[in-house]
Amino acid sequence: METTKSVKESVDMKLEVVVLGVSDVDRAKAFYQNLGWRLDADFTAGDDFRVVQLTPHNSPASIIFGKGVTAAKAGSADSLTLAVNDIDAARNELIARGVDVSEVFHYAGGPFNNAVKNPRVGGPDPQGRSYYSFASFEDPDGNGWLLQEIQTRLPGREWKSPAQAVDVATLAELLHETAEHHGNFEKTHAEHHWWDWYAPYLSARQNGSSPEMAAASADRYMEEILHVLSR
Repeated sequence: METTKSVKESVDMKLEVVVLGVSDVDRAKAFYQNLGWRLDADFTAGDDFRVVQLTPHNSPASIIFGKGVTAAKAGSADSLTLAVNDIDAARNELIARGVDVSEVFHYAGGPFNNAVKNPRVGGPDPQGRSYYSFASFEDPDGNGWLLQEIQTRLPGREWKSPAQAVDVATLAELLHETAEHHGNFEKTHAEHHWWDWYAPYLSARQNGSSPEMAAASADRYMEEILHVLSR
């Protein structure tokens, strides 16, 4: 009789490669190398197979294209997204490399919402929120890329290993700091559970944000996600 085993811990599944369709391998290779992306591989096997792999700066995922690699049509990829912490700086760097990049925009209906009429609105997100400001560009075949500005990630948006856990003394100090910063929010906003504010603040601090940035992240989470507004 076959039994089902309980899964105690999920197996790591990391997005490693996105495969693109291109019409001219050398042209595509030159384009992406010009972006400053690392060339990881360029292998051939006879006249019918060639694979090229490149990786964006500091990205855990790569792109692959070539000959005999995919049945995808050249230019069929759309909205491939590159996360950047400063969209203006990223856009300026691409322009300096000769890339035709759109002006910064935001979506009228929220990130990636193309279901509304005229979905793209010129200018960055009026509230300066992470995830909401974009710019776009294409490779020579028309494969579409987006730059998405993410300065502070929402709680639960990053994986952590057990080795990243803080020691008790450090955690106690961090909790004390969190309580002090939460006091400012508590004085000016509607009644709420303190732990809802603590969670995004602690997450942001453990991911390297300054106390000021972490407090801003927690404030945004409470206002935008839980709708705890100023009194």
